[in-house]
Amino acid sequence: MTASSLFLASLLSLAAASPAFQNFVLQESLNSAPSGFSTSGPAADSTTLNLRIALASSNFAGLEQALYDVSTPSSANYGKHLSKAEVNAFLAPTSDAVSAVQAWLTSYGLTATSASSAGDWLSVTVPVSTANEMLAAKYETFVHTSTGKSYARTLSLVPPRRGVSTYTFNSSPATTFNNPLASGPVLSSPKPASNVSTDASSSCASKVTPACLQSLYGIPTTPATQTSNTIAVAGFIDQYANAADLKTFLKSFRTDMSSATTFTLQTLDGGSNPQSGSEAGDEANLDIQYTVGLATGVPVYFVSVGDQYQDGDLGGFLDIVNFLSDEDDVPNVMTTSYGENETDLSKSLAFKLCEAYAAFGARGTSILFASGDGGVEGGQDQSCKTYQAAFPAGCPYLTAVGSVTGVSPETASSFSSGGFSNYWGTADYQSDAVAAFLTAQGTTNKGLFNASGRGYPDVSAQGENVQIVVDGQTGGVDGTSCSSPIFASVIGLINDQLIAAGNSPLGFLNPWLYANPDMLNDVTSGSNPGCGAKGFTARSGWDPVTGLGTPNYPAMLAAAGL
Repeated sequence: MTASSLFLASLLSLAAASPAFQNFVLQESLNSAPSGFSTSGPAADSTTLNLRIALASSNFAGLEQALYDVSTPSSANYGKHLSKAEVNAFLAPTSDAVSAVQAWLTSYGLTATSASSAGDWLSVTVPVSTANEMLAAKYETFVHTSTGKSYARTLSLVPPRRGVSTYTFNSSPATTFNNPLASGPVLSSPKPASNVSTDASSSCASKVTPACLQSLYGIPTTPATQTSNTIAVAGFIDQYANAADLKTFLKSFRTDMSSATTFTLQTLDGGSNPQSGSEAGDEANLDIQYTVGLATGVPVYFVSVGDQYQDGDLGGFLDIVNFLSDEDDVPNVMTTSYGENETDLSKSLAFKLCEAYAAFGARGTSILFASGDGGVEGGQDQSCKTYQAAFPAGCPYLTAVGSVTGVSPETASSFSSGGFSNYWGTADYQSDAVAAFLTAQGTTNKGLFNASGRGYPDVSAQGENVQIVVDGQTGGVDGTSCSSPIFASVIGLINDQLIAAGNSPLGFLNPWLYANPDMLNDVTSGSNPGCGAKGFTARSGWDPVTGLGTPNYPAMLAAAGL
């Protein structure tokens, strides 16, 4: 029995014997810290924790139904996206939940503030000594070996049974150990490039540029006209988008556009966007250059999330959704090129964040995430014996984007993360597509993955040797983080046409995508090996390497009714 198991056994014995612990119930626990973390002993009693408490929403089932209702083309309510007030009514906890949790906090002399407009997240600052008492926890200082960063975490979460545990999903920080490397850009280092052609007929088989993508996918160069139509680019971990590099990029690759075309900055959690060339980020520049430079004329916002996270273990992922969802006019598209492994988050915390994506989608935002670069090893490479899942790619309320390379035909990138979630089941909108894949695959890879899980990615796009400019230098980069902004730009341009015609933007994409698979270019070759096995193979129809396929702008526009 491990030391943590002994602690847990002692705790449960104490719970049965001592009046102070009679009403506690085990909610989550770990036998030990994840690989790569080691403990340096108990956290100091005076260490301050900014505790986030997640309350169960009063009617998430209703929100999920409403999301599908406004996102399914055959529905009479298709495109009738919800208002902020309507979404918050679904998300809001019951008054009994709020009263019970506030009474529990008051008994420790604490007062929580609402950390979301719906009131389903509360925030309270407590010393470790109090957190240990109120959660029957044992906060320790854990060190991430490769970076030296330290964190106060506990291996068990035990809120009071009476009232509180009934209403809470999770507290954060607690049992989730975010790998500080896993939230980085899923992107390779820039590779030198020379003699880059800007000719529209140049082949994506050698170097990917806006011109070759326009030619390959039928993406128009005609500027968008609707100023209300916007794309939000999420920025994390001190990745900064450089305006001078964007200008150089446009001069090199979009000579038909004004090189003065730029983006609008939004910040939260102490975020910023310094403009010195040495601080230009590969990821941030990539995301901005392939939204501004491909979604011609669509207003682009770079949302820089700083390091002063208000969402504990979630690293700003919840903060940015709450920040944008609280706006009266939400962006029509949000693309994010960051992720981690599903197992890096506790199941309850992952579920609560996934709920926030459902709420954001119900407002009318198309949420796209890079699927990850670990093949079947999840969001990042890791040592594994069975196939892992990436997060947030496995959340069913967003669109995960995988990667392809080459032309005639396009082929799956070997690093393109795809597979099946261990947290969420197969979504209804994809059940037929996933069943067809599993039938075609037969017994291959049997036992290595969760065959009843939500399958991802949903779609894919070019993701190798994509040309960007960083600190004045042009080079090629690889990764599904290339693919997400490319697909997001296609959606942004379709939204422009929809709004111009007096229609609603697409919103949550997946029901529309799976209802119209023929509007995408099916990719039937390539695989994503990992975990010492062959991985999945791209094949006709949906597959967990390239999803339904890559963009075909004219066909997608037609499927949107234009």
